[in-house]
Amino acid sequence: MTPERTLLVTGSSSGIGLTAARQMRARGWRVFASCRAEADCERLRAEGFEAPRLDYADPGSVSSALAQVLDATGGRLDALYNNGAFACPGAVEDLPREALREIFEANLFGWHDLTRQAIPVMRAQGHGRIVNCSSVLGLVGVKWRGAYVATKFALEGLTDVLRLEMAGTGIHVSLIEPGPVTSRIRANSIPHFERWIDWKGSARRAEYEGLLHRLYGERGPDRFELPPEAVAERLAHALEAPRPQARYYVTAPTYLSGTLRRLLPTRALDWVVSRG
Repeated sequence: MTPERTLLVTGSSSGIGLTAARQMRARGWRVFASCRAEADCERLRAEGFEAPRLDYADPGSVSSALAQVLDATGGRLDALYNNGAFACPGAVEDLPREALREIFEANLFGWHDLTRQAIPVMRAQGHGRIVNCSSVLGLVGVKWRGAYVATKFALEGLTDVLRLEMAGTGIHVSLIEPGPVTSRIRANSIPHFERWIDWKGSARRAEYEGLLHRLYGERGPDRFELPPEAVAERLAHALEAPRPQARYYVTAPTYLSGTLRRLLPTRALDWVVSRG
């Protein structure tokens, strides 16, 4: 009898993570849908998920969540999908050191911590899949997103090296790089913006005043926005294909950005991105 395939998903409270958890469970996986807030975990438990609390910024919760998964599965973990992250919009010159430290703790260091703890389990069983959810902003930077871009660029490099180092171990490592996908990341970024960015005292105050409606205002989908199911479809391939891809682009802007980054000189790419 083939053992049930097990998957730990982080950032499962909404958007990409929640859809991934639901879709992979529908495909027969035993999904552990972790969330940062206990209230969200309780909501998912009511939906039938096993939902440990996992906050990337809290090392104790990272270890505890993984221990709960392994205790429930008899020490088995077939796949890890690192997904939970947040944004802190603002000009780079207005980002305090503490703001960068906070976002790197949640968007990179916590991912690294969980991945390092999962690898010995996968080594012992002789196989595993590690999938990191990056972004089109891990390929090309855009203004006002410096903090988030920095974490995703760092994630891209760290994941590339991990993939090289895991070759021959039976552990496959992939990146998913979504462009505009329906989620709550913009709304969830507001508290971080309000906490860290002194926009009224900024040399760019007039620019902020012209842009705040995009952060706070209600708006429809972006031009090329796709539903989170588009990401879940690529995740399924990364987890189930005999030879998963190193990278999975999602949405037209990601394909375009990846192509332009390869083809254009930096000055030309800057010009295109500045008018995007």
